[in-house]
Amino acid sequence: VQLQASGGGSVQAGGSLGLSCVASGRTGSRYVVGWFRQVPGKEREFVAGIVIPAGSTHYADSVKGRFAISRDNAKNTVALQMNSLNPEDTAVYFCAHSSIHIVAVHKERYRYWGQGTLVTVSS
Repeated sequence: VQLQASGGGSVQAGGSLGLSCVASGRTGSRYVVGWFRQVPGKEREFVAGIVIPAGSTHYADSVKGRFAISRDNAKNTVALQMNSLNPEDTAVYFCAHSSIHIVAVHKERYRYWGQGTLVTVSS
């Protein structure tokens, strides 16, 4: 399984950014794509996840109501729309694949990872 993440960048507080993750290879017919983020010196933390193809979702409390995860099954793409960004959202964001059919918040449940994409939110 290969994952290609894109869409990071810089934005001012209160702004929006969208991330995209394209999955390829032997993803399986049912799987989960999760988004995680990491800042230097801290653990990689769960942000949001979605079950493919069903579409059920789960969010970290810190992003509920601000971030929205969605999927395009035909394109094997998962998007993360991030609104009302604040400086605490600054991190490298990663997408990951899990063959477990529910959204897991623990990074150990995800076997395949995309490269990170940097999101910087300035105050």
